[in-house]
Amino acid sequence: MSTSHIVLGAGPVGRAVVTSLAARDIEPAVVTRTGTAVPGAISRPADISDPVQLAAAVAGADVVFQCAQPGYHRWPQEFPGLQARIVEAAAAAGALLVVAENLYGYGPVAGPLTQDLPLAAATRKGAVRAQMWRDLEAAHRAGRVRVVAGRASDFFGPGADGSAVGARFFGPLAQGKAAEVIGDPDRLHTYTYVPDFGEALVRLADAPQTWGRAWHVPNSPTVSTRQFAERAAAIAGTQPRLRRLARWQLRLIGTFMPAVREMVEMLYEFEQDWVVDHFAYAEAVGDHATPLDVALAATIGAQQTAPGVAAQRAPRG
Repeated sequence: MSTSHIVLGAGPVGRAVVTSLAARDIEPAVVTRTGTAVPGAISRPADISDPVQLAAAVAGADVVFQCAQPGYHRWPQEFPGLQARIVEAAAAAGALLVVAENLYGYGPVAGPLTQDLPLAAATRKGAVRAQMWRDLEAAHRAGRVRVVAGRASDFFGPGADGSAVGARFFGPLAQGKAAEVIGDPDRLHTYTYVPDFGEALVRLADAPQTWGRAWHVPNSPTVSTRQFAERAAAIAGTQPRLRRLARWQLRLIGTFMPAVREMVEMLYEFEQDWVVDHFAYAEAVGDHATPLDVALAATIGAQQTAPGVAAQRAPRG
């Protein structure tokens, strides 16, 4: 079965894109190595690290949503090459390439993050992200492929378990236990609700005036991580308790969990105010940020009904 919309990756962002497309009566194909089933989408197994398989997977597409990534600790080695192959495949198909990005490319910033800031990151992953956008922008300007990108902050929501505010944050909060946090919980920090991220990528795909640029996707008004936790706990009916992981603890855990080790260089985002401005996006395609308490309620609800959680909360006879 053919479709004009292809989603690369079945993680939280890819699934959010599928949901937004389904709301428009569009059934995309989701491409993963194992053919992961995603409700509302056609499953298309392919190894996107293989140029031949990738080209076949996106052939005939009008829009390709790039929501796939290598392992967090393998970005410098693998991400630029993966993106280059995706650009070639989208160009060969004549498709618009819509890319899910983050804010790493800016590096530490004094004041709100606006999308006209220079990409000045000096961290390993930040420098990779910055150069990857420059490569996309150059491909667009050269007429090789049409590109647009959405940039999100650390995201949360149902299924976003691996985030800084993922399962190890919301899971304990939902059970009245201490939630793990990194950095200073009393600093302001913008968190992106992942369904809003998916919706933003779809809206950008439908707005030709936005193409050729990277846009900050919408977020609810920024609060501190502690306030974020307090509001989530109030919804869950529990008491907010936080357990801050120190830098040395992350390094220690990182000796046997490479993804955690990679978080250390990004701690600056959580040790200073990190407030994302999405005014330009709102002016271009509208502001659809979900109210924070609504987003938190959906996330807490998903945690409370997750397998294993209900059993832990059930009364014992």
